[in-house]
This record gives sequence, structure tokens and C-alpha cells, in this order.
Amino acid sequence: MDEIQSLIQGFSIALSPFNLMLMVIGVLLGVIIGVLPGLGGANGVAILLPLTFTMPPTSAIILLSCIYWGALFGGAITSVLFNIPGEPWSVATTFDGYPMARAGKAGQALAAAFTSSFIGAFVAVVLITFLSPVVANFALQFGPAEFFAVYLLTFCAFVGMSKGAALKTITAMMLGFALASVGLDTVTGQLRLTFGQTELLKGFDFLIAVIGLFGIGEILQTLEEGLAFKGAKARLNVRTVIETWKELPRYWLTSVRSAIVGCFMGVVPGGATPASFMSYGLAKRMSPRGDRFGQGEMEGVVAPETAAHAAGTSALLPMLTLGVPGSPTAAVLLGGLLIWGLQPGPLLFVEQKDFVWGLIASIYLGNVVGLIMVLSAVPLFAAILRIPFSIIAPVILVICAIGAYTVHNALFDVWLMVIFGVVGYVFKKLDYPFAPLVLALVLGDRAEDSFRQSMLLSQGDLRIFFSNPLVGGITAFALLMLFWPMLSTLKSKSPSAS
Repeated sequence: MDEIQSLIQGFSIALSPFNLMLMVIGVLLGVIIGVLPGLGGANGVAILLPLTFTMPPTSAIILLSCIYWGALFGGAITSVLFNIPGEPWSVATTFDGYPMARAGKAGQALAAAFTSSFIGAFVAVVLITFLSPVVANFALQFGPAEFFAVYLLTFCAFVGMSKGAALKTITAMMLGFALASVGLDTVTGQLRLTFGQTELLKGFDFLIAVIGLFGIGEILQTLEEGLAFKGAKARLNVRTVIETWKELPRYWLTSVRSAIVGCFMGVVPGGATPASFMSYGLAKRMSPRGDRFGQGEMEGVVAPETAAHAAGTSALLPMLTLGVPGSPTAAVLLGGLLIWGLQPGPLLFVEQKDFVWGLIASIYLGNVVGLIMVLSAVPLFAAILRIPFSIIAPVILVICAIGAYTVHNALFDVWLMVIFGVVGYVFKKLDYPFAPLVLALVLGDRAEDSFRQSMLLSQGDLRIFFSNPLVGGITAFALLMLFWPMLSTLKSKSPSAS
């Protein structure tokens, strides 16, 4: 009852006309940031953070957090329409969202993505509201071994759940690990695979690789196929959104599972990107139509979008309760709290009650505002598909180049984007999967750091990954997922099975 009373007080703060106006402005800016490849929610919040220094802290956090919600929504737009992830966590959405758009179902894909994002965020904010103390204590149990076990589970799930050739999946993943190892070794301080290029000291940025692989690679393939978008005649209206809503209850189990995965990865913190990949892999394995994933299945859009929004929202929980940001955007918001003179931690809920519960209430309201805004603009987004490719392709190229350049303000990154675009084109021609490469590139360095820290703590003893029920359970589940296809094959060939 205390939480409900505090939440009601928070709504009275968030519903003030000024704060409502900030919500609308924040969501609108966030959607634009999410659409532009390479900019990202964290960068958008960081750029606009100085504008909030003269605002009251509650109004400032509402504006910045709503920019984040808008970016989460906006990342799905270019993923579905152009196969260009506006945000890293939208990569998995491209796998089925873009095929749906090319099949003339852009409206259904966008409506499913936006609605699933809203559901994931709603589950996460309920978690924040009622389970803050319990979840904060759980997050404290995670050390390097537990983090590595979570990353291992993500990698093994992708290999074990792949419907294609396992060798191609592993090859793509190994290439991703090799690319992730380029740059400065965070443990020893030595340079690796830089070949004297100072631009490679920081390694290959994930966003640049994604923009090239998906954006430039798609343009090159479309040029080969005849300068046309398939599904360009998609027509959308309110009926399309309502029909999509009628179909979504069929995937309620996928939504629940993805929301749980997302909340877990947000609190741990693992992040929205691995949460979206893991949820997509689980949905592909457990769905009766899993063999059709990648060809335009709505369930393949529901799973990653639900998980990404749940993870992005629940990442605020450890930031508020422990001062440990669960995502890059949460880290920027944490910096804002310190600038405003607020100290994150358990005492924040006591000393700054209006601030905390005003923020939580704004998460509820901000996601409602975001859902209404993006759904009402679905026909506008889908109309882009009817623009001739000869006109839209140069625009996409410019947007991709700007996005790649703004990551580090370096022209070298634009050339890297082009190289990754050629790699993406070759991968498509040879029928190699993108997902394992992208997954290894974004998580490879984190997994390596966690593994090496674990080895230092245990003095090289691998038993650290079975040293307690939590890490042992996650590691065992990861190995089960890795060898599941082999076990299924042996079971089907056993005499008892016949």
C-alpha cells in the first residue's frame, strides 16, 4: 500500500502541465534520435543533458527519460522499413520485421513492434514499483563469473537454436569475436590487431558495424535486384493497427517470456541488446513456427521488442537503488543525478521521495504518450516505402554516413562502414547469418573481460563457473542449450524413440 500511495503522489507530480509538455517533447525528440542510425539514446540524452541544468530535477529527469523511451520506440522504425537498425537493440527486429515490410505488412510489423515495446516497458515499470528492494539485493550477487555465465548463455543459445548450418553460425560468431578483440587490451594494456592504425585503438564500434552490415549491405543487394523496394505499395490505416492487436494475444507466452528475460538482463545489468537477441533465440526455438523465423513472422518482432523495452526500462532500477547503471543511457542519467545534487542509492527513496516516484509515474505516462504518438504516425512511416528507391537510396546513404561519422567524429569510421557494407553483401550472397557476428561483436569484449576477471579471482580454476547455485545453474543451462540439437538427434535415433 505504501508503494501505491507513493505512486499516486508521483502521478500528481508527473501530470502537471509543464511536465506533460516535457513528456511529449522528450518522446518526439527520442523517436527522431532512434530513427537516425548511430546517434543512439545514450548519445541523445548526453547531448541534451546540459539543457536541463536550470530545470527542477524532477522535470529534468522526466524530459531525459522520455527521450530514452522515444529512442526505444524509434529504433524499430528504420529496422522494419529499411533493414537499418536505428538502435543496437533493434538489430534482432530486422530479422523478421523487414521481411514483413517487403511482403506488404509494414503496418502490422510496426504496430506489433510498438505495442510489444509498450508491454515490455509496462512489465518492467511494475517491477520497479513493487520489487525494488528484492531485485536490488539479487543484483548484488552478480560478479564476473555470473556475468560471463549470462554471456555464455546468450552465445550458446544462438548456436543451439540456429535452424541453419551450425558451422556457418559458428564461423560468423568467431569472426565477430575476432573483430571484438581489436584494440587496447583492458587487462594488460597491450595493443591487439591494430597494425599500427591509431584509429583502431578503441576497436571496431558496434554501431558502425551495424550501420554498414545492414544499411549499406541492403542497399548493395537492392541495387543488384533492380532498384525497388518489395512491399512498396503497403497501405495502412487504423484497421491495420486494430487487426494487429487482435492477433497479438496469440503470442502472449512469447511476450511474457521476453519480458522476464528483458527485466532480468536490465537489472543484472546485461543490457537491451543481448536481451533482444536472447529473446529472439528463445522464441525461435520454442515457437511451433520457428522454422519460418527470418521470413516475416510477427512473433519474431514481438520477442526482441518486448525484451529490449523491458531491459531498457528495468535498467533504471539498479541505477536508482544502488547507483549502478544498467545501461549506457542509465549511466548518463546517473551523471545527471549527481550534477543535480542527488545521490543514488537506497536513501534516495527516503530523502527524495517526490523525485523517485515522479520519475516512476512518468515512465508509465511516457510510454503511453510514446505508444499513441508512434501508432498515430504509422501511416506516415509506411508511406516512406512508396518513395522510389532511386530517390530514397541516396538519402539512406547520407543518413548512414552521418550516423557513422557522429559516433567518434571521424571520417575513418565512414570508410569502416563501407567495408562492413561489402562484408554484409558477401554474407548475404553466401547465406551466412548476420546475427551471430553482430552478437559476438557487441558482447565479445564484455564476455572476455568477465572471463579473465573470473580466472584472476579463481587463479585459473574453471570450477568458479559452478561455485554457487546461481552461476552453476546459468552455466549448466548454457551448455544444455549448446548441445540441445545433438541431444535431440540422439534421442530421435535411439531404439526407444523408434
